[in-house]
Amino acid sequence: MTRFSLGKYLLPTYVALTFLFLMIPIGYTFVFSFNDSIKSNIIWRGFTLDNWLDVCDQAEVCTAFSNSILIAVSATAVSTVLGTMIAIALVRYRFKFRSATNLLLFLPLATPEVVMGAGLAAQFLDFGWPKGLPTVIIAHVMFTLSFVVVTVKARVATLDPALEEAGRDLYANPAQVFMKVTLPLLLPGILAAAMLAFALSFDDFIITQFNSGAVDTFPKFVYTAAARGIPPEANVIGSFVFIVAIAIVVTVQVRASLKRKKLAK
Repeated sequence: MTRFSLGKYLLPTYVALTFLFLMIPIGYTFVFSFNDSIKSNIIWRGFTLDNWLDVCDQAEVCTAFSNSILIAVSATAVSTVLGTMIAIALVRYRFKFRSATNLLLFLPLATPEVVMGAGLAAQFLDFGWPKGLPTVIIAHVMFTLSFVVVTVKARVATLDPALEEAGRDLYANPAQVFMKVTLPLLLPGILAAAMLAFALSFDDFIITQFNSGAVDTFPKFVYTAAARGIPPEANVIGSFVFIVAIAIVVTVQVRASLKRKKLAK
């Protein structure tokens, strides 16, 4: 006799409903990227591919998107390099104020973005720096750096020092040991940290709003346009970013699965 188990059906149902709830806004964005709208993109008026073929028909959309890409790439590059060096130093070396440095790096993770954004804006004002792309990039480096350090630090802590000692025993100099042994082992953590930093920077609105001045980014443009109906071109860019992100995740997972199967043979 088969016994009915509530948990057997409750958990899958809960997961399915949660996934559906999370996918509804994304699905709406994707569907309305094909809307044949004129002024607003709130009411469905028909299917068209023109929005995808002429995505820069709304010039301000592409300008805002390119600004966001430039800011995110610049902030990610700087924070990844600095964060990786700081993570290695915190794990491998003992120095004065090491504990204080750890605490200071964790503070941005717990600080509300509105506080950090307002503080950085006040700091730039004191320095007499005009708000623009440089101030936004600096601000994004400041808040993504902590995420990079935490992510890479966890990877550094798992490394076996014996592997690096083996490289030194084979007469490799410190630079060769780092490039041939340490860096390849850290690379998965570094790439994960870089992807996280890029996503946080590209998606940020609050800190950007405080420090961007007249520079428009994609989140700022979407927020401003939401009052009158986001243009379908913005939906196209949002859908494109989502598709690229999913493609990257799937590619990484497939490669990792193939690598595990290869090592298991």
